[in-house]
Amino acid sequence: MFARTERLLLRPGWAEDAPALARVIADEQVARGLSSSPWLYRQEDVEAFLAAPRDPALPAFLITKRTDGAPRLIGSCGLSRRPSGAVELGYWIARPDWGRGFATEAAAALVAIARTLKLPRLEASHFVDNPAAGRVLEKLGFVPTGLSANRYSCVRGGQEAARLFRLRLIERQDALAA
Repeated sequence: MFARTERLLLRPGWAEDAPALARVIADEQVARGLSSSPWLYRQEDVEAFLAAPRDPALPAFLITKRTDGAPRLIGSCGLSRRPSGAVELGYWIARPDWGRGFATEAAAALVAIARTLKLPRLEASHFVDNPAAGRVLEKLGFVPTGLSANRYSCVRGGQEAARLFRLRLIERQDALAA
């Protein structure tokens, strides 16, 4: 599965992407926002990430910026299933591209895909010390649940407080009609 937005191409990651992905994610500030990313993120970590099996029903993408030449890798986004069964939206953007709306643009494409897949809702979270991630979620219509939960962070070496969000994709009356 692929998705195209005004400025981005979202596509699966391939083994050939490992060197570029390793360069882009080699930033501790980026990794601090992720729960499962190790630090330092080594070439073998990147290769394992790209080779890992994925749920075929839930897309996971590399985010590339469309240019006049070859697209430039700037991040990753995807949908994944939590142990509870809920579907969670996640994303990250390379630090040189922060503040340009790429996270919102990529995540909006994922929300549209989730609607096409007829998912009833999405969940998301962000570490409390990363309020910019919360602003992205709010722009997309995610609503804070008012709850926080500890999420494990490899980079931080333990549990950290994260704010929880939810986005209802199918309203109750739509679900009853379906």
